[in-house]
Amino acid sequence: MPPYYAPQGGHPPQTDLLTDRAVVTEAYTVIPKGVLRDIVTSVLPEWTDTRAWFLNRPVAGGATTFAQLIMEVQPGGGSTHPEPQPEVEGFLFVLEGSISVQCEGETHELSAGGFAFLPPGAAWQVHNAGATAARFHWFRKRYEPLHGYTPQAAFGHEYDIEPVAMPDTDNKWRTTRLLDTTNLAYDMHVNVVTFEPGAVIPFAETHVMEHGIYILEGKAVYRLNADWVEVEAGDYFSLRAFCPQACYAGGPSNFRYLLYKDVNRQVML
Repeated sequence: MPPYYAPQGGHPPQTDLLTDRAVVTEAYTVIPKGVLRDIVTSVLPEWTDTRAWFLNRPVAGGATTFAQLIMEVQPGGGSTHPEPQPEVEGFLFVLEGSISVQCEGETHELSAGGFAFLPPGAAWQVHNAGATAARFHWFRKRYEPLHGYTPQAAFGHEYDIEPVAMPDTDNKWRTTRLLDTTNLAYDMHVNVVTFEPGAVIPFAETHVMEHGIYILEGKAVYRLNADWVEVEAGDYFSLRAFCPQACYAGGPSNFRYLLYKDVNRQVML
Protein backbone atom coordinates (compact mmCIF):
# COMPACT_ATOMS: atom_id res chain seq x y z
CA MET A 1 0.00 0.00 0.00
CA PRO A 2 1.50 3.39 -0.93
CA PRO A 3 1.83 5.98 1.84
CA TYR A 4 -0.66 8.73 2.55
CA TYR A 5 1.08 11.94 3.54
CA ALA A 6 -0.16 13.23 6.90
CA PRO A 7 0.86 16.52 8.56
CA GLN A 8 2.81 16.31 11.81
CA GLY A 9 2.75 19.96 12.88
CA GLY A 10 5.84 21.38 14.53
CA HIS A 11 7.29 24.84 14.05
CA PRO A 12 10.00 26.02 11.61
CA PRO A 13 13.26 27.47 12.94
CA GLN A 14 13.91 31.21 12.96
CA THR A 15 16.55 30.67 10.26
CA ASP A 16 14.00 29.57 7.62
CA LEU A 17 13.07 31.92 4.78
CA LEU A 18 9.51 33.24 4.74
CA THR A 19 9.01 32.64 1.01
CA ASP A 20 6.66 29.72 0.32
CA ARG A 21 4.12 28.54 -2.25
CA ALA A 22 0.99 29.59 -0.34
CA VAL A 23 -1.29 31.75 -2.47
CA VAL A 24 -4.91 32.89 -2.53
CA THR A 25 -6.45 34.03 -5.81
CA GLU A 26 -9.97 34.65 -7.09
CA ALA A 27 -9.94 31.23 -8.80
CA TYR A 28 -8.00 28.98 -6.40
CA THR A 29 -6.16 28.70 -3.09
CA VAL A 30 -2.95 26.73 -2.50
CA ILE A 31 -1.97 25.68 1.03
CA PRO A 32 1.42 23.94 0.87
CA LYS A 33 2.34 21.33 3.44
CA GLY A 34 4.81 23.67 5.15
CA VAL A 35 1.88 25.83 6.31
CA LEU A 36 0.33 23.03 8.39
CA ARG A 37 2.16 23.90 11.62
CA ASP A 38 1.15 23.91 15.28
CA ILE A 39 0.35 27.62 15.30
CA VAL A 40 -2.42 27.37 12.68
CA THR A 41 -4.39 24.54 14.33
CA SER A 42 -7.87 24.95 15.81
CA VAL A 43 -9.47 23.32 18.85
CA LEU A 44 -13.09 22.29 18.38
CA PRO A 45 -15.53 22.36 21.33
CA GLU A 46 -17.13 19.01 20.50
CA TRP A 47 -13.81 17.11 20.58
CA THR A 48 -11.30 15.96 23.23
CA ASP A 49 -7.53 15.50 22.77
CA THR A 50 -7.92 16.72 19.21
CA ARG A 51 -6.67 19.55 17.02
CA ALA A 52 -7.63 20.44 13.46
CA TRP A 53 -6.18 22.12 10.40
CA PHE A 54 -8.89 23.91 8.41
CA LEU A 55 -8.17 23.56 4.69
CA ASN A 56 -11.35 25.10 3.31
CA ARG A 57 -14.43 26.95 4.49
CA PRO A 58 -17.02 28.82 2.40
CA VAL A 59 -15.72 32.34 1.74
CA ALA A 60 -16.69 34.96 -0.81
CA GLY A 61 -14.73 34.45 -4.01
CA GLY A 62 -13.70 30.90 -3.11
CA ALA A 63 -15.15 27.40 -2.98
CA THR A 64 -18.47 27.74 -1.13
CA THR A 65 -20.11 24.29 -0.99
CA PHE A 66 -17.98 22.58 1.67
CA ALA A 67 -15.64 22.71 4.62
CA GLN A 68 -12.58 20.47 4.83
CA LEU A 69 -10.39 19.73 7.82
CA ILE A 70 -7.52 17.44 8.74
CA MET A 71 -8.21 16.08 12.22
CA GLU A 72 -5.44 14.89 14.55
CA VAL A 73 -6.85 12.80 17.39
CA GLN A 74 -4.60 11.56 20.16
CA PRO A 75 -5.06 8.11 21.76
CA GLY A 76 -8.23 8.16 23.83
CA GLY A 77 -9.52 11.28 22.11
CA GLY A 78 -12.50 11.84 19.86
CA SER A 79 -16.08 13.06 19.99
CA THR A 80 -19.49 11.72 20.93
CA HIS A 81 -21.24 14.58 19.05
CA PRO A 82 -18.85 15.63 16.28
CA GLU A 83 -21.36 17.23 13.90
CA PRO A 84 -23.10 20.31 15.35
CA GLN A 85 -25.53 20.76 12.40
CA PRO A 86 -28.07 17.98 11.68
CA GLU A 87 -28.52 19.14 8.07
CA VAL A 88 -24.81 18.59 7.32
CA GLU A 89 -23.36 15.35 5.88
CA GLY A 90 -19.81 14.19 6.50
CA PHE A 91 -17.09 12.16 4.87
CA LEU A 92 -13.98 10.83 6.66
CA PHE A 93 -10.80 9.51 5.00
CA VAL A 94 -8.01 8.16 7.21
CA LEU A 95 -4.42 9.15 6.43
CA GLU A 96 -2.60 7.66 9.40
CA GLY A 97 -3.38 5.57 12.46
CA SER A 98 -6.87 4.21 13.05
CA ILE A 99 -10.24 5.40 14.31
CA SER A 100 -13.39 3.74 15.54
CA VAL A 101 -16.57 5.20 14.04
CA GLN A 102 -19.95 4.40 15.58
CA CYS A 103 -22.93 5.17 13.37
CA GLU A 104 -26.55 4.30 14.17
CA GLY A 105 -25.52 1.57 16.62
CA GLU A 106 -22.83 -0.09 14.47
CA THR A 107 -19.06 0.23 14.97
CA HIS A 108 -16.56 0.41 12.11
CA GLU A 109 -12.78 0.29 12.51
CA LEU A 110 -11.01 2.43 9.92
CA SER A 111 -7.26 2.35 9.23
CA ALA A 112 -5.25 4.32 6.66
CA GLY A 113 -7.19 4.33 3.40
CA GLY A 114 -10.48 3.63 5.17
CA PHE A 115 -13.44 5.96 4.71
CA ALA A 116 -16.91 6.69 6.06
CA PHE A 117 -19.84 8.62 4.61
CA LEU A 118 -22.13 9.95 7.37
CA PRO A 119 -25.55 11.13 6.10
CA PRO A 120 -27.22 14.25 7.48
CA GLY A 121 -29.03 13.66 10.75
CA ALA A 122 -27.13 10.45 11.50
CA ALA A 123 -26.12 9.77 15.09
CA TRP A 124 -22.38 9.13 14.87
CA GLN A 125 -19.25 9.46 16.95
CA VAL A 126 -15.55 8.81 16.50
CA HIS A 127 -12.74 7.78 18.85
CA ASN A 128 -9.09 6.82 18.67
CA ALA A 129 -8.67 3.57 20.59
CA GLY A 130 -5.16 3.01 19.25
CA ALA A 131 -1.75 3.71 20.73
CA THR A 132 -0.71 6.43 18.26
CA ALA A 133 -2.26 9.62 16.90
CA ALA A 134 -4.84 9.26 14.13
CA ARG A 135 -5.02 11.78 11.29
CA PHE A 136 -7.91 11.94 8.87
CA HIS A 137 -9.77 14.25 6.50
CA TRP A 138 -13.24 15.41 7.42
CA PHE A 139 -15.41 16.87 4.65
CA ARG A 140 -18.60 18.67 5.66
CA LYS A 141 -21.37 19.76 3.30
CA ARG A 142 -24.90 20.99 3.84
CA TYR A 143 -26.99 18.28 2.18
CA GLU A 144 -29.26 19.27 -0.72
CA PRO A 145 -32.37 17.05 -0.42
CA LEU A 146 -33.76 15.36 -3.53
CA HIS A 147 -37.34 14.06 -3.52
CA GLY A 148 -37.43 10.27 -3.47
CA TYR A 149 -33.79 9.80 -2.46
CA THR A 150 -32.22 9.27 0.97
CA PRO A 151 -28.45 8.86 1.31
CA GLN A 152 -27.28 5.91 3.39
CA ALA A 153 -24.14 5.61 5.50
CA ALA A 154 -21.25 3.96 3.67
CA PHE A 155 -17.95 2.51 4.92
CA GLY A 156 -15.04 0.94 3.10
CA HIS A 157 -11.40 1.06 2.09
CA GLU A 158 -9.81 2.54 -1.00
CA TYR A 159 -8.06 -0.73 -1.90
CA ASP A 160 -11.28 -2.72 -1.87
CA ILE A 161 -12.59 -0.63 -4.80
CA GLU A 162 -11.48 -1.24 -8.37
CA PRO A 163 -10.12 1.95 -9.98
CA VAL A 164 -11.67 3.05 -13.27
CA ALA A 165 -9.25 3.96 -16.06
CA MET A 166 -9.88 7.19 -17.91
CA PRO A 167 -10.48 6.64 -21.65
CA ASP A 168 -7.44 6.31 -23.94
CA THR A 169 -4.89 6.54 -21.10
CA ASP A 170 -3.61 2.91 -21.02
CA ASN A 171 -4.68 2.85 -17.33
CA LYS A 172 -2.08 5.49 -16.46
CA TRP A 173 -4.80 7.88 -15.23
CA ARG A 174 -7.39 6.16 -13.06
CA THR A 175 -9.99 7.09 -10.48
CA THR A 176 -11.13 5.20 -7.39
CA ARG A 177 -14.68 6.36 -6.71
CA LEU A 178 -15.39 5.93 -3.00
CA LEU A 179 -19.13 6.56 -3.31
CA ASP A 180 -21.59 5.12 -5.83
CA THR A 181 -21.56 7.64 -8.66
CA THR A 182 -24.81 6.26 -10.12
CA ASN A 183 -26.80 7.02 -6.95
CA LEU A 184 -28.45 10.44 -7.12
CA ALA A 185 -28.94 10.41 -3.35
CA TYR A 186 -25.33 11.60 -3.05
CA ASP A 187 -24.76 15.30 -3.74
CA MET A 188 -21.00 15.00 -3.24
CA HIS A 189 -18.31 12.59 -4.40
CA VAL A 190 -14.91 11.87 -2.89
CA ASN A 191 -12.42 10.07 -5.13
CA VAL A 192 -8.78 9.01 -5.12
CA VAL A 193 -7.14 9.94 -8.42
CA THR A 194 -3.92 8.24 -9.57
CA PHE A 195 -1.52 9.31 -12.31
CA GLU A 196 1.50 7.28 -13.25
CA PRO A 197 4.68 9.28 -13.97
CA GLY A 198 4.29 11.25 -17.19
CA ALA A 199 0.50 10.92 -17.35
CA VAL A 200 -1.46 14.13 -17.88
CA ILE A 201 -4.87 15.73 -17.83
CA PRO A 202 -4.67 16.62 -21.52
CA PHE A 203 -7.02 19.63 -21.53
CA ALA A 204 -7.98 22.43 -19.19
CA GLU A 205 -11.01 21.06 -17.35
CA THR A 206 -13.45 23.92 -16.80
CA HIS A 207 -16.63 22.87 -15.01
CA VAL A 208 -19.25 23.81 -12.45
CA MET A 209 -17.99 21.44 -9.73
CA GLU A 210 -15.88 22.92 -6.95
CA HIS A 211 -12.84 20.93 -5.84
CA GLY A 212 -10.85 20.26 -2.72
CA ILE A 213 -7.63 18.45 -3.67
CA TYR A 214 -5.14 17.02 -1.16
CA ILE A 215 -1.96 15.41 -2.51
CA LEU A 216 -1.51 11.95 -0.97
CA GLU A 217 1.67 10.93 -2.79
CA GLY A 218 4.17 12.15 -5.39
CA LYS A 219 4.51 15.46 -7.19
CA ALA A 220 3.20 17.23 -10.28
CA VAL A 221 2.91 20.51 -12.10
CA TYR A 222 -0.71 21.64 -11.94
CA ARG A 223 -2.37 24.19 -14.20
CA LEU A 224 -4.67 26.37 -12.09
CA ASN A 225 -6.50 29.07 -14.03
CA ALA A 226 -3.65 30.78 -15.96
CA ASP A 227 -0.82 29.60 -13.68
CA TRP A 228 1.44 26.55 -13.52
CA VAL A 229 1.93 25.51 -9.88
CA GLU A 230 4.26 22.82 -8.54
CA VAL A 231 2.61 20.59 -5.94
CA GLU A 232 3.79 17.66 -3.84
CA ALA A 233 2.54 15.22 -1.19
CA GLY A 234 0.94 17.11 1.69
CA ASP A 235 -0.09 20.15 -0.37
CA TYR A 236 -3.72 21.19 -0.65
CA PHE A 237 -5.65 23.39 -3.05
CA SER A 238 -9.29 24.38 -3.39
CA LEU A 239 -10.83 25.44 -6.69
CA ARG A 240 -13.89 27.61 -7.15
CA ALA A 241 -16.42 26.68 -9.84
CA PHE A 242 -15.12 26.97 -13.42
CA CYS A 243 -11.44 27.29 -12.47
CA PRO A 244 -9.52 25.75 -15.42
CA GLN A 245 -7.33 22.83 -14.32
CA ALA A 246 -4.90 20.31 -15.79
CA CYS A 247 -1.68 18.59 -14.69
CA TYR A 248 1.49 16.71 -15.59
CA ALA A 249 2.53 13.94 -13.17
CA GLY A 250 6.21 14.32 -12.37
CA GLY A 251 7.38 10.99 -10.91
CA PRO A 252 9.37 9.08 -9.85
CA SER A 253 6.42 7.65 -7.88
CA ASN A 254 2.76 7.81 -8.80
CA PHE A 255 0.98 11.12 -8.29
CA ARG A 256 -2.16 10.55 -6.18
CA TYR A 257 -4.69 12.89 -4.63
CA LEU A 258 -7.92 12.93 -2.65
CA LEU A 259 -10.62 14.82 -4.55
CA TYR A 260 -13.91 16.37 -3.39
CA LYS A 261 -16.56 17.69 -5.76
CA ASP A 262 -20.24 18.68 -5.53
CA VAL A 263 -22.46 16.74 -7.94
CA ASN A 264 -25.95 15.64 -8.99
CA ARG A 265 -27.94 18.80 -8.31
CA GLN A 266 -29.47 21.59 -10.38
CA VAL A 267 -28.23 25.14 -9.86
CA MET A 268 -30.76 26.92 -7.68
CA LEU A 269 -31.43 30.52 -8.77
